[in-house]
Amino acid sequence: MLDDSNDETRVIIAELVEKYKAMGFNIKHIVRENRSGFKAGALNVGLKEAEGEFLAIFDADFIPRKDFLLRTIPFFYEKEKVALVQTRWGHINRNYSLLTIAQSLGMDGHFIIEQGARSWNGLYMNFNGTAGIWSKEAIADAGGWHFDTLTEDLDLSYRVQLKNWKTKFLFDVVTPSELPVDMNAYKSQQHRWAKGSIQTAKKLLPLVFRRKDSFIRKLEACIHLNQYMVHPMMIILSLLSLPLIMLLKLSITPTSFPMVSMLSLIFMGAFAPSFLYIVSQIIGYKDWRKRCLYIPALMFIGCGIAINNTKAVLEALLNKKSDFVRTPKYGVVKRGKSIITKNYRLPVKFFFVSEILLSIYCFIGFMQYMDNKRFLFGPFLLMYAMGFFYVGMLSLLQACNKTVTY
Repeated sequence: MLDDSNDETRVIIAELVEKYKAMGFNIKHIVRENRSGFKAGALNVGLKEAEGEFLAIFDADFIPRKDFLLRTIPFFYEKEKVALVQTRWGHINRNYSLLTIAQSLGMDGHFIIEQGARSWNGLYMNFNGTAGIWSKEAIADAGGWHFDTLTEDLDLSYRVQLKNWKTKFLFDVVTPSELPVDMNAYKSQQHRWAKGSIQTAKKLLPLVFRRKDSFIRKLEACIHLNQYMVHPMMIILSLLSLPLIMLLKLSITPTSFPMVSMLSLIFMGAFAPSFLYIVSQIIGYKDWRKRCLYIPALMFIGCGIAINNTKAVLEALLNKKSDFVRTPKYGVVKRGKSIITKNYRLPVKFFFVSEILLSIYCFIGFMQYMDNKRFLFGPFLLMYAMGFFYVGMLSLLQACNKTVTY
């Protein structure tokens, strides 16, 4: 057990480890004197202590099935040089709140569609930090875990593939886990993923581009590592939309080429992500129709998180350093259960002020659109306004309460 905690968790883990030691299991409780390298540093320490050929990695909130090893280890012997076997994440608290439902839809889209497509088409695929198994030989060949980015899992995934190792994604092996139920915890997680992705892009994309590889693989790697760049673009769009609505007087007929072209682009931009999530629900669940009703919630929250993720992108581009902040988990599954934060609480950040202000700004833009009725950004502005307001207000409410029930 790799333990970097500084709260009551340490005592709980120590007692649990002693219990299993007494039962005859070969288990160790590794506690570091400092958090140097954060998760990557802890994994490097664990790598030295591990005795086997493979490393199964789980975050504390993941609950692997009893047959996990039986269903994953054989794939290392199917082909030569398999570095990683990643399983699909499940969600034990999906129905806790609107926030967790939206997150589950986003995660399903990532795993069921994106990870599957990358793995099965021989494209660059990433380890998701947990619920997977690594070959120790592959980790050593790639130089171990690095902590110069906040996404050590993404970084190592690309480095092993640059060394010609293969990756495997298992759609049928689902490992349940807990989704963040607190908006500020979710924003902290998203900030880490966004900043780490851009850091990894700056570090490794030059190596990908110089490598003798297909154009498709290089393009996919570029899109994959820079996916969070969409959030600064969303902020720019929301800020410019009101001046454009007020200054531009478009006089184009509904059947003109500019109008048809603009409508086509807007339709593709709005429908393409939704289509991905719809397909993921159809593939993954029998009650997909009911689940798809919540896709608008995912779109609203995806817009509302844009300021948070834009900050992360800018920090990465400007080489601003920051610590690895753990995502708080509270063991809540059922709707209505209270969150008791105890000693594990994120510091209050005041980004919710900018989110609420931008929500008001976008709503003013939407009202101007209703009066103008000639510019086509109106529906997007309403979605932005609702998303920023929901994310900002929920951040405020949860930051002000140590114990909250939802």
